[in-house]
Amino acid sequence: MHQDNDYSVGTAAFLAGALIGAGVALLLAPQSGAETRGMLRDYAGRAKDELKQRGQQVKSTLDSAMDRGKEAFESAKERGKDFYGSGKEGIRDAAMRGERF
Repeated sequence: MHQDNDYSVGTAAFLAGALIGAGVALLLAPQSGAETRGMLRDYAGRAKDELKQRGQQVKSTLDSAMDRGKEAFESAKERGKDFYGSGKEGIRDAAMRGERF
């Protein structure tokens, strides 16, 4: 869970840095408008790529957690069936012996 939070913080920091950098570039840009627009497109492209990569990492983490959860559920379900079967056999054996519960 802590690792997921690190991804969120890193992504937010990246986006904030990209926006601040773009703003500063606009204010201090010695290049032409076309060059500035190209630079902003590059920033936006990098931000998009970073978000896509982070999204894939989060998806992979969630898929892995989901798989582990399914395995844990199946294991618990099998243990429950075993306990149920053991209890059922115990009751049957006690009934055969004429014991009361």
